[in-house]
Amino acid sequence: MPRIHLHPRLANEQGTALVIALMSMMLLTALGAAVVMVSRTETAIANNYRNSQEALYAADAAVERVVQDLLMVPRWNDILNGNVTSSFSDGAPASITLPAGGRINLVNATNVLQAATDTADLWGPNNPRWRLFAWGPISRLLDTSTIDSPMYVAVWVGDDPADGASTGVADGDPLLDSNGTLTIRAEAFGPAGTRKVIEVTVARTSGVEIERGQIAQRGQEELNQRARKAAVQTPGKSLSNTSMNTGTGNLGSE
Repeated sequence: MPRIHLHPRLANEQGTALVIALMSMMLLTALGAAVVMVSRTETAIANNYRNSQEALYAADAAVERVVQDLLMVPRWNDILNGNVTSSFSDGAPASITLPAGGRINLVNATNVLQAATDTADLWGPNNPRWRLFAWGPISRLLDTSTIDSPMYVAVWVGDDPADGASTGVADGDPLLDSNGTLTIRAEAFGPAGTRKVIEVTVARTSGVEIERGQIAQRGQEELNQRARKAAVQTPGKSLSNTSMNTGTGNLGSE
């Protein structure tokens, strides 16, 4: 039998470079896929954070808008009874198309909110009866087209839970405001299921207090205007230079 010599075959290195190149390509492909995954994850996190913050600011802006409408309603009982709604509304609330995509039924959302409030029973028999008061895209909050946002906001109004205790009524009436205080719940809906909720309590003040507040605000604005004008050089006169002596603290003009 002829003897077969395997040593020359084992010593042959032909094709080794191809194997090393294939292994290197697989390693680089895995590294590239990992980098792409991390990049996409970081982008998604940044987008979610941006949408979350934007939704929070949208809900806060909706509260400010509704507060202005509440000041124009003399009887808040009309709001609690559902007879008065805000001028900021977006048609029928039963079928709403969100700017970011998708649809929402605010009538069902109101029922779900009321059921959750009654189930939790946070305030006993004086649980608020939520009324949908304002709803619409945040981009329509101003008359001008300066708001570029895909957020959609909805605001519900209800009686505050302390109404019954303050009036001495044992159970209270959630449809009757007797202490000039309401609870506002604003929700903002955005892309990718973003949702933010803000709840605030507002109280009505007397006309005298509002007038005093307006006078104080006008007085502060006048002081600010005077302060801004004080730094302007008087026209027609020579320029002056004011310096402070660091030793004595006295002012001097040149």
